[in-house]
Amino acid sequence: MARLADQSSDSGTTHPPTEEFVQLFSRSQRKVYLFILSQVANPFDAEDILQETNLVIWKKYTSFEPGTNFSAWACQIARYEVLKSRERKYRDKLLFSDEFVSIIATEVELNAELLERRRDALVKCIRRLRPGDRELIQKRYTPGENGKGLAKTLGRPANSVYQSLGRIRRSLYECINRTLAAEARS
Repeated sequence: MARLADQSSDSGTTHPPTEEFVQLFSRSQRKVYLFILSQVANPFDAEDILQETNLVIWKKYTSFEPGTNFSAWACQIARYEVLKSRERKYRDKLLFSDEFVSIIATEVELNAELLERRRDALVKCIRRLRPGDRELIQKRYTPGENGKGLAKTLGRPANSVYQSLGRIRRSLYECINRTLAAEARS
């Protein structure tokens, strides 16, 4: 990291980033990754683009203005890296226009905080589920699992499993909304 910092900066200076910058950088990684993932959909591509984004962030660390929104700054860099990646990867067959991807990126930025609050509420609500319901929902969302396979594993009719999952999802949805409403009141 120090080697990157010493080589970086647009102004040619060689002073390392501040501790505040390093903390902001570390805290923003998940948000920047999710921002990238919302535009490319493939987790492996998103990780590669995150690495490219991180290199640019380190090279440009002196252009960050302390006191401004670091995540927004980093996501703007990520937006350009996504576009560059799309140009490289899909030069002959763009799946979505740059305008469409830009609109999606803007929406993700605008809704990122709400989505993060909803995710935190979901974690709390899952903890509040009855143990059997929590186990069922966790098994269903195990990578590679589906409702029919889960029904077979549990020895239950698929219809029964789907009804239980639907009930649990509704319960989680209502719990999330109640949790966010309570947070808004306090």
